[in-house]
Amino acid sequence: MTKKRKVFVLDTNVILHDSSCIYHFDEHDVVIPITVIEELDQFKRGKEMINIQARQFLRSLDALSADKVFNGGAPIGAGKGKISVKLEIAFSDALAANFSKQKTDHHILNTAFHLAKERPANRVILVTKDVNLRMKAKAVGLLAEDYTTDHVKDLAELYTGHRVREGVPAALIDCLYQPPYEIDVSSLGFEEALIPNENLILRNGQKSALATFDPFADRIRRVDRFSCYGISPRNAEQAFALQALVDGDIPLVTVSGKAGTGKTLLALAAALEKRKHYRQIYVARPIVPLSNKDSGYLPGDIQSKLDPYMQPLYDNLNVIQNQFQATSPRHRRIKELLEDEKIVITPLSYIRGRSLVNIYFIVDEAQNLTPHEIKTIITRAGEGTKMIFTGDIFQIDHPYLDAQSNGLSYLIEKMKGERLYAHINLEKGERSELSELAIRLL
Repeated sequence: MTKKRKVFVLDTNVILHDSSCIYHFDEHDVVIPITVIEELDQFKRGKEMINIQARQFLRSLDALSADKVFNGGAPIGAGKGKISVKLEIAFSDALAANFSKQKTDHHILNTAFHLAKERPANRVILVTKDVNLRMKAKAVGLLAEDYTTDHVKDLAELYTGHRVREGVPAALIDCLYQPPYEIDVSSLGFEEALIPNENLILRNGQKSALATFDPFADRIRRVDRFSCYGISPRNAEQAFALQALVDGDIPLVTVSGKAGTGKTLLALAAALEKRKHYRQIYVARPIVPLSNKDSGYLPGDIQSKLDPYMQPLYDNLNVIQNQFQATSPRHRRIKELLEDEKIVITPLSYIRGRSLVNIYFIVDEAQNLTPHEIKTIITRAGEGTKMIFTGDIFQIDHPYLDAQSNGLSYLIEKMKGERLYAHINLEKGERSELSELAIRLL
């Protein structure tokens, strides 16, 4: 039996999430309600990622032959369907009884509803990242889906960056504590090949060792516990993280974990420890206001508006600074670096246009970035730059992202296995016993 051809009606948030989305629907047709074009017009000015996405999509749509998209549809490409823009349609009585005409979402819903009636031979599907709009669509008998092209398929299988090996021969563990502090990969007899820069906890009764797989030398090397700018690792995962964060051969590192595991603190400590190897330290985070309010509602000038979002970064820097006496050169050095703008703490959007050459670049709260935003940031890395992304994939403030669709999860899944990349998931909370209890029980 021939499958019904599908018609995907796209919501604005799908395009702002991924401006190339129209190329991911295979041979099926794509319809853009005129309401979406109007919304994109409001987003096209500005320097935020959503503004860039809006501009890129509108240029792509125009390049596909703007006149045809209003007249029968324009071919998207070889093996693809057609894309068309659907003009406003009289609001359906069935929708008017339940939904206000004042909301743009309901006009998008109305377009999809009419298309489903007009094209019964096709499967008309509304694609939106707004769960409420998906529920409304299903309430009136419409098919509705999330945009899942860049979703991580199985979170249970998401790479953690380390594995534990029990019953390792004691002689092999002893070798890791003797020069040259390394062993052959084959000596451990792993059935599954080791992943580049994967970390290992090797045990045999009372004996144990921390190690990592060096893909350049094809050897397993011991990982030492060492301090960075007064911060010492409190568990094996933190030791692995610090090793990757200071390794000059690994330009891309991700550190994930729940609140209180020390992600940002370790990244900042490593950056300060390696400061002399880099021109500047940039520490940035995306601005995602709670309750989906724009930062403009906050009182004061622009700095006053942004300070609440940047304060956690300063708090971590203060923790490091307070490891030393106020008279210590290391204590004073942090203040000097901030004053001289050798350490720059800023919203992520303010990084745009700056040269990212020979920079130690930390992106905090990376789970609030889309996969496209992550890609855009990494592709701007210049010579000598090291990029660190930290975050908790289960603590997301962005209204249209979740644990499977956020940029940090996507980055971990896609970069796994690359020699220039290392990842570690921090599992144990180190903030306080009370904090750990709250995270576990509440």
